This record gives sequence, C-alpha cells and structure tokens, in this order.
Amino acid sequence: MYPPVDPVIVQLGPLTLRWYGVLIMAGVMLAAWVGSRHIERRGLDRDSVWDLLLWVLIPGLIGARLYYVFIQSPRGPEGLGRFLSNPASILAVWEGGLHIFGGFIFGALGLWAFAHLRKAPLLVYADAIALGLPLGQAVGRWANFINQELYGPPTTLPWGLRIDAEHRIGPYRDLVAFPETTRFHPLFLYESLWNLIGFAVIFSIWRRYGDRLRDGDISIMYLLWYPLGRFFIEFLRTDSWFFPGTPFNVVHILSLVAVIVASVLLYRRHRYSTVSARAES
Repeated sequence: MYPPVDPVIVQLGPLTLRWYGVLIMAGVMLAAWVGSRHIERRGLDRDSVWDLLLWVLIPGLIGARLYYVFIQSPRGPEGLGRFLSNPASILAVWEGGLHIFGGFIFGALGLWAFAHLRKAPLLVYADAIALGLPLGQAVGRWANFINQELYGPPTTLPWGLRIDAEHRIGPYRDLVAFPETTRFHPLFLYESLWNLIGFAVIFSIWRRYGDRLRDGDISIMYLLWYPLGRFFIEFLRTDSWFFPGTPFNVVHILSLVAVIVASVLLYRRHRYSTVSARAES
C-alpha cells in the first residue's frame, strides 16, 4: 500500500491545494450533511447546522493543532523544538499534525458557546455532530495516508504500508535495519474502518429507533464506540509517549474513562426509561 498521488494537487504561486486539506474538508462536509438530517428530524432548521459548523470547526481545528504541537510533538523524535524555532510552522496544518482529543475539547467549547448564545438545544446539536462525525473521520483519515503518517510498527501483512525514509520516525529511519521494502501497520486504515463501521451502526440505530432515543443518546454512543477502537489502536502507535515499563499512554486512560462513563450513562438512561414504561403499563 502506497499513496498513488502527490500530496500537492496544484500550486499557483504561494497558493497550494493539498489532498490533506481536501480530504479533511470533504469529511467535514459529509459529517455536517448527515448531522443536518438529525436537526431536521428534531423539527429544527437543518440549515442551522452550517452555522454551527463555524462555531465548532474553527475552535476544533485550533485545539487539535495545539494539542499536537504542545502535547504530542514533544514525545516525537524532533520534539517541540522544531515549532519553537519556527513558530510559523504551527500554522502549517496542511503538513499534518492534528490530534482529535484537542479537537474534541475546543470543539465542545464552541458547541456550548453556540447553544448558549443562540438559545439552541445543546444535546440536539451535540447529537447532530456525533451522528455524522464517524463518517467524517473515516474519510479524513485518508489524508494521513496521502501524507504518509499515522502508521504502526513493521508488519508482513499483505496490506502493509510503505513509508518513504523522510517520513519515518525513530529507529525506522535506519534503512539498513529497516530497508525500503519494510512495510508498516496502516493505523489510518484501521481507524478509518472502525469509524466507518461505527457510523453504520449508529446511523442504523438512529434510523430505526430514532423516536425512542433521548437527546444526548447519539453523543453517548459515539463516546462509547470511538474511544473503544482508539484504545486498542493505540497499542500499535509508534509516535506516542508510553508510561515507563507499560504499553499504555495518556490516550489509553482518556479512552477507557470515556468508554466507562458512556456505558454507565447509556445504561442508566435506558434502564430507568424501561422501568418507567413498565410501571405505566
């Protein structure tokens, strides 16, 4: 497996159109379109999701970049120094380097601000985001493929990913120990497939049982599904800092907490709903 195209689509003077940006924005547009269907189903103006997009996307992009620069990159081979020596490079998101947990935090703040200032139902819009987000992530992860990033350790599996020497990290830059024929686990593919399956599952539940779902349920299902897959994929990461003597890192902890909290919330919400329904009958 190897990117079939150059990362740059076209360059006109200082303006450059890259596959990374195109795929990320394609994922965003798809997610927003799916989310607009949920907004409409709840009796609200479906076009309002496009207003929401600006409130969530811009803070989310900033948060994703800042998390990568100040928390993720110090654990890499080049460290934070490459950004501190050239602060302008912090803005070069098209070169890769976004961390979804930072996007979650800042995007959630943007969502809260939108709902608060517009007097909009927070959980309805949160569910709209959560409904389309897995599909958007499934598409956006292919931007990592084009940039030759988000890969794991060497593998002999037939779908192994070829990584050019300039895109390798750590010991894998040694072409004697790891020649050009070496293939690596395509973590971007694993996560893309996990998100695609998650979208199919959550969207199917939404279509079939949407009238029974409470506002916030879709968000909880997403917070159960995505971190569950991310927890296991993290074991194959080669660019993360792990707690000494363990195969675990910070993302493992965050993912585990999210899965446990989401499971408890979903169970308690519908356990009480079931009990109430039985009592009324």
